[in-house]
Amino acid sequence: MTNYEKATFAGGCFWCMVKPFDQEPGIQSVTSGYTGGHTENPTYQEVCSETTGHREAVQIIFDPDVYPYEKLLELFWVQIDPTDPGGQFFDRGESYKTAIYVHNEEQRRLAEASKKELEASGKFKKPIVTDIFDASVFYPAEEAHQDYYQKNPAHYQAYYAGSGRKRMVEQNTERLRR
Repeated sequence: MTNYEKATFAGGCFWCMVKPFDQEPGIQSVTSGYTGGHTENPTYQEVCSETTGHREAVQIIFDPDVYPYEKLLELFWVQIDPTDPGGQFFDRGESYKTAIYVHNEEQRRLAEASKKELEASGKFKKPIVTDIFDASVFYPAEEAHQDYYQKNPAHYQAYYAGSGRKRMVEQNTERLRR
């Protein structure tokens, strides 16, 4: 019997955070949604208005025996600019800030150790500002936002490249693999 776990990451626009995780072994599902705020069942428009306190995030159901949490953290760091305190790429505001939402003390320990290791590595010139929070209620986003990279591949690719994320992921892949 498999004991699946949850992992939740905010990495800016959730459209770009699904595909990297969705394609890994042991990942059962990746859901786009909102977390960390004070409004129940927020809509995309409400979250983008910066009035709900939520961040766009993905919630991942995974098999830790196939794809351990440490590997999820490694993949997360590659997808973001962990030094940007104002959002990600050209998406600005609280709803686009990065965070790791931990579901238990072991995830907290691993997330904090991972962040500390990244800070100590000197691979980024600026401080690492990604927050680590206790996981709270996660609200799935509207259906139009789920698996966006599959439903709207041309728009997804244009956004992914045009926002600067593609270039950052390529740089981070090189930077963090050394």
